[in-house]
Amino acid sequence: MSILNVLHYPDERLRRVALAIENVDDNTRKLIDDMFETMYGAPGIGLAAVQVDVLKRLIIIDLSENKDQPFCFINPQILSREGKEKVEEGCLSVPGIYADVTRSKWIKIQALDRQGDPFEQEFEGLMAICVQHEIDHLDGKLFVDYLSEMKRVRIRKKMEKLRRQTF
Repeated sequence: MSILNVLHYPDERLRRVALAIENVDDNTRKLIDDMFETMYGAPGIGLAAVQVDVLKRLIIIDLSENKDQPFCFINPQILSREGKEKVEEGCLSVPGIYADVTRSKWIKIQALDRQGDPFEQEFEGLMAICVQHEIDHLDGKLFVDYLSEMKRVRIRKKMEKLRRQTF
């Protein structure tokens, strides 16, 4: 397994729309494993392939404290949603920044699993929030896009300053 490089906002590659995975094979499973290693090492609770500069519709999530409840979603789609909930979100691509975002409280999705088998599942609470957040990445959207223009400008400047200090 390998630790992958996580892209940071405002990197324009985060704005690309991911492409469907046509064939779930060993390369896809290796990417999944590498993404989990990257996410756990960050540490984080969710990661989209777009964030590691792979233009594929693949997200992973693990909300457990022991890192032993991994979820993998290939080509995920939200079939239905209900309710609204405001939750403070963060993102590995926008490190150190947290803000309240309103999302659906309950969702039903369809996706393929690690073996390429289709499934449907319902989520609520934090898991529903995380799935929506990660699917947004696949569509070139970040949680900062839900914030006011003023907050986005402030975050962009902070991230650009951090990037200059790092390099």
